[in-house]
Amino acid sequence: MFPAPIESKSIARQRLYKIMVPLVLFVWLLPLIAVFMTSIRPVSDINSGNVFGWPSQFQMLENYMAVFQRSKALLYFWNSIKITVPTVIISVSLACLAGYALSIYRFRGSLTLFFIFVAGNFVPFQILMVPVRNLSVSAGLYDTVLGLVLFHAAFQTGFCTLFMRNFIKALPFDLIESARIEGIGEFKIFWHIVLPLVRPAVAALSVLVFTFVWNDFFWATVLTQGEASKPITAGVRALNGQFVSQWHLVSAASLLAAVPPVALFFLMQRHFISGLTLGAVK
Repeated sequence: MFPAPIESKSIARQRLYKIMVPLVLFVWLLPLIAVFMTSIRPVSDINSGNVFGWPSQFQMLENYMAVFQRSKALLYFWNSIKITVPTVIISVSLACLAGYALSIYRFRGSLTLFFIFVAGNFVPFQILMVPVRNLSVSAGLYDTVLGLVLFHAAFQTGFCTLFMRNFIKALPFDLIESARIEGIGEFKIFWHIVLPLVRPAVAALSVLVFTFVWNDFFWATVLTQGEASKPITAGVRALNGQFVSQWHLVSAASLLAAVPPVALFFLMQRHFISGLTLGAVK
């Protein structure tokens, strides 16, 4: 049922495995390597067709500094922070409360309500593009940071509730019953008993939602128009003019935009892995 460990295979297959793993990893990282090489080459190389060859000159510092000099990169980064952090807080908080209610309480329609949360994750975002844009315009939320926060929180809460409900349901129900017998209120049970037990799951979910929202390009393009509220994913396009494409600067800005979620993942790696494996072993 499960694959046998490589140590149990023959010597020839172990050697083939050790050779293939670095090759597959290199092929997987090849697009990222190509973007990095483009970000450190001069624009003359791109104009002359030297896109995949060795750079004629290394301009890493110049290109990365030009990202901040030729665009409002600092404003875009600040907008991304203002959009992502509140979205994570709102989505995860609502998901913890909704997940607790759907997993602990027994009431009519709880399963139907849970299925609605699940079904919402399967609706393609492209179908909602026109009604969401019209709703944002009519509500005065178009081209605002608040609008992006509210719509991101609404779209992420369904997935977060599904995530948290399954983790909370895996907890021993005897803990909650014992607390109720002792006369502890429901909110105190949630805050002092349930939430500390699912803290790794909350950390893992926060990393996932942060990555989803930070890397979003679709809604950042649909719901913004001016420069004041654009996140970094949409602001990268400002480095390309109407008649001139500065792909070396776009590549540099794209790599800079990827730094925060990657750094957050490595900082929260221990909590992320423990959160994903929570409840795997009884």
